[in-house]
Order: sequence, then C-alpha cells, then structure tokens
Amino acid sequence: ELFVLQFFKETMLRNVGSRVFSSFRRNMSTVAVVGSAGGIGQPLAMLMKLNPLVSDLRLYDVVPVNKGVAADISHIATPAKTSGYVGDDEIHDALKGCDVVVVPAGVPRKPGMTRDDLFNTNANIVKMIAQACSKACPDAMLCIISNPVNSTVPIMAETLKKAGTYNSKRLFGVTTLDLQRARTFVAENQGFDVNKTCVNVVGGHAGKTILPLLSQVSDAKFSDADRDALTHRIMFGGDEVVKAKAGGGSATLSMAYAGAEFADGLLKAMNGEKNIIQNAYVESDVAEGCAFFSSPVLLGPNGVEEIHGCGEMSDYEKQLYEEMLPELQAQIKKGVDFVQ
Repeated sequence: ELFVLQFFKETMLRNVGSRVFSSFRRNMSTVAVVGSAGGIGQPLAMLMKLNPLVSDLRLYDVVPVNKGVAADISHIATPAKTSGYVGDDEIHDALKGCDVVVVPAGVPRKPGMTRDDLFNTNANIVKMIAQACSKACPDAMLCIISNPVNSTVPIMAETLKKAGTYNSKRLFGVTTLDLQRARTFVAENQGFDVNKTCVNVVGGHAGKTILPLLSQVSDAKFSDADRDALTHRIMFGGDEVVKAKAGGGSATLSMAYAGAEFADGLLKAMNGEKNIIQNAYVESDVAEGCAFFSSPVLLGPNGVEEIHGCGEMSDYEKQLYEEMLPELQAQIKKGVDFVQ
C-alpha cells in the first residue's frame, strides 16, 4: 500500500500544474453532457469543448434553451463539433454511439437541503438516463455527477443490470471535487504550492462519508485543531458554497472543473496513456459491506483496471471510517431499493 500511495501521488501530480484538459492529440472521442443547460452543465460543456481529445460533443437537456447553449459553445474555435438536443424525443440521438457520457443532470441543492433531500427527483432522472444509455450507448463510460452520488450510482448500476448492459468497469461516480477541495484547503493551511499538494480522499460523496486522509499528506504538520477543522471543511465544503450562494444554487463552477478533470483523465486512459490514477466512486470490495466506494483507481482503455485500497490510516481516521460505513451502506441500499 505504501508503494501504491506514492504512485498515486506521483501520477496525480503529473498534470495538476497544467490545464485541466490533455495537451496530447490522439484518438478522438464522442462525449455527451447530459444536463448541459444547468449550472454545472454549461461550464462543464465548455471545458469539454476545449478538450483536444473530444471530436464530437453532444449536449442534452430537457429545457429549450439547451439548443442555444450548444450554439453558443459551438462558436468556440476548437475542433470538437458541437450539437444540442432537447427532450425525450432527442435523447437517443444525443447518446447514440457515445464513448463517454457525463451526467450532471438534476436539481441543485438549496440552503437547508442535504444531498439526500434531492433523492426522489434526481433518482427518477438518473434512472431514465440509464435506460436511455442502455439502448443508445451500452458500451459508453458513464460519469455520474448527479447527487446524491452515493445513491445515484447504485441506481444507474441496477437499472443497467435490468437492461443487461451493466459493466462495473465503465461506471464512475465523480468524487474529484472532494480531492480538489482537499488540495486547496490543505495548501492554504500549510502554505504549500497547491500544484504540488496531494490529498487522498476516500469513501463516498456526501458529508461524513467523505473521508480525507490527512495523515498521508507528505511533509504536512497539522495541529489537532487544524486536522479537525480541515476534515470538517472538506466533508462539508459543498454546504459552504450552498450557504454563500444564499438560495442561488450549489457548487457549480468548481464541480464543472472537477468533472472535466476526471473526464480528461478517463479520455487519456482510453487513448492508451499509462498510469492514470484518479479517485472515483465505483463498484468495489475495498470497504466491507459497501458495494460502492471511492478510492484511487487505475484507469485504462476499458475503464477500471485496478482498484486500490485506502492506504495506512491514523487512529483518528480509522474511527471516522468506522462511523462512516453504516451511513454509506444505507445510502447505497436506498439507491438499490429504488430500482428493485
């Protein structure tokens, strides 16, 4: 695990000082953003338009303005051909033959709401998208941003199982924003260069299920008070944004950046670039009793190649880990039960 942890740090840091998208031009991919007119969807769609590994960018949403979003983004002078699709009648055309589908669709959180409060609305949206993907692009890589991720990824998996198209190596819950926040907050606290800061964050993607492993951060010295404050801030960084926006939405721009970063790493791995490790919420046996878990994942041309464990944890982190598992298990079960 020590070797894996060092390898994880080196591969994560390889590109953090550069732009979010790959500078290597190889095989071109067809990418769809489902929910592209929303607060996450619009900046995410723009970032994917800038990615040189994308040749065909499909933007789908249920609101008419999405055609305008696609027209707007299509004027950016990059090679990716961009097209917009709206409504149930056009989702199949949007998804047909896609290599990667990124899903930020759904309603955002408002003050006082937990990610779990979004469940009923977003669960139905994700189930419908899964059904459409199973018909239009059964071999696509599916990157789920729609909250609550701890439940929506199991919903996607169970829906695909019913359709006979589930492939655990090609379904990802995007937890990259938790690592972005961790790097940002730790670098500020320690006076580190954020481009050289690496923080492993494992578990799920909601509140106490988000576990930053601060004991693994190289050369960091945290007081107990700083450790406690940083752990809480990383766990509840989304609430900080929801409160600051005062009813105007949740984390959108940082989530779009994180989603684009994950998609870029996945596209690079699909194109044969080696040693691409990203944390993702995937079907896993890392945590006992949790069918899905986020930890460092080695990506390859067919998606998940190898799932790594959490690495060494401090006693403080072990306690939080044990406390987190029942909550994560319950949120996974809620997603499974919704489909079954």
